[in-house]
Amino acid sequence: MSRISRQRERNFKRRIKNRLAGQLLIPRLDPMFTASNIHYEVADRTRGLSCGGIGAIHKLVRAVGLVDALDRNVQLLQVHLPYHESDHILNIAYNILAGGTCLQDLEIRRKDEVYLNSLGALRIPDPTTAGDFCRRFETDADLLALMEAINLCRLKVWKQQSPEFFELAMLDADGILASTYGECKKGMGMSYKCDWSYHPLLISLANTKEPLYLVNRSGNRPSHEEAHVYLDKAIELCFEAGFQKILLRGDTDFSQTTKLDGWDDAGNVTFIFGIDAMPNLKDLAAALPESAWQRLERLPRYEVKTSEREKPENVKEQIVKERGYKNLVLLEEDVAEFEYRPGECKRDYRMIALRKKISVRKGEKELRVEYRYFFYITNERTMSATEVVLQANDRCDQENLIAQLKNGVKAMTNPLDNLYSNWAYMVMASLAWTLKAWCALLLPTPAGPWHARYQVEKQELLKMEFKRFANSLIQLPCQIVRTSRKIVYRLLSWNPWVTSLLRLSEAMSKPLLC
Repeated sequence: MSRISRQRERNFKRRIKNRLAGQLLIPRLDPMFTASNIHYEVADRTRGLSCGGIGAIHKLVRAVGLVDALDRNVQLLQVHLPYHESDHILNIAYNILAGGTCLQDLEIRRKDEVYLNSLGALRIPDPTTAGDFCRRFETDADLLALMEAINLCRLKVWKQQSPEFFELAMLDADGILASTYGECKKGMGMSYKCDWSYHPLLISLANTKEPLYLVNRSGNRPSHEEAHVYLDKAIELCFEAGFQKILLRGDTDFSQTTKLDGWDDAGNVTFIFGIDAMPNLKDLAAALPESAWQRLERLPRYEVKTSEREKPENVKEQIVKERGYKNLVLLEEDVAEFEYRPGECKRDYRMIALRKKISVRKGEKELRVEYRYFFYITNERTMSATEVVLQANDRCDQENLIAQLKNGVKAMTNPLDNLYSNWAYMVMASLAWTLKAWCALLLPTPAGPWHARYQVEKQELLKMEFKRFANSLIQLPCQIVRTSRKIVYRLLSWNPWVTSLLRLSEAMSKPLLC
């Protein structure tokens, strides 16, 4: 960042700090929004853009070599008239980052002269052309080539991380129900919820919330179908990146007992899967002596830094009692473990049993007390039973990633007419979320007095929801100035994340080294 840019950024920060300082203790006679004499004019020479952060994203894309990787690995166009494969793929991802929510929003981008100038593009594909490109994906191999092209660049991003990053890779697997609303979408099926839908499989890295593999399937397919294939690919990817140990996590649908011995033989691969509470497991857990059970103590959700706030009244609980609804109240939780060999395995594994003591109530009256069992199978021998349960529960954080893919980047809207084209759109749209994660991972955190603060910013950016990320770092008003040798993004507003954006842009001026 130049000296002048730093000075302007400090001035922005000082002015807004002074404006918001203190409390207004004198009553106001007028409302706060007092603007009245508002007029619109169309500028002649000055050119403005609403998504000023898109330039830093494009610099990141070029720095990690994503353009070349997509053109080299995704071979769908015999002649480039005029677009390359990377143009189509990035066009969809950039549209989402710029605030678009569907293919039709591409029409706004392609008719925005300033947007085209900001990316150095003569033109970009229209919605129909973008849809036709998605329909060129006709086999699993075509989609796998697209995901592997992105993963090649992902390796470069991971290589820039500190040694602590590579101690453990946590791979989560889950299925997603993506509803369809048309009658002519090939490959859809009736889900277990009796909805017409697709049923994508998601394999993600919990450390960074990156989707590594996204596999579309018909809505009537089971969650675990093909999961072992793509888990093996994710394991290979993580070992290639340099991770020392890998932990696989999934719910009861992913306890694929035919694959457990193979993963255990890999050496540095451990797994924690939920497993159905079958009658034989319940009998084994009930037969354990009471001394084998230990109380499960869960940590508080957050640390109270000042004084604990008064909890509001639980309105739902009050309604349940007043209207006499059946209510299940958790009283206590205990854990125990025993050795167990599934029918498809040749060796024993740890079976962690979680016993929940539940009070069944109706209104204020307690009907009975019952026990419910939950089971987790693992080859992890260094964790305690409590740690295994808590680790398995942490997998639920993947639901937040699924929510961001569905509602943040709108990757599950299924705008096209068949399974493969919608699969392609899912992967391209989820690339917008991946680029957001890469922004956090590549944000410089130089040593010095500000190192701790930069680390906090990096983690906050990594956990940030997509909408907040777009509002904070992408959708920034700016002026586009084109000179003979460069395109200047002149930011016209400031917020606390602008400094991070400028640091990221400066760091992405050179290609990343593997």
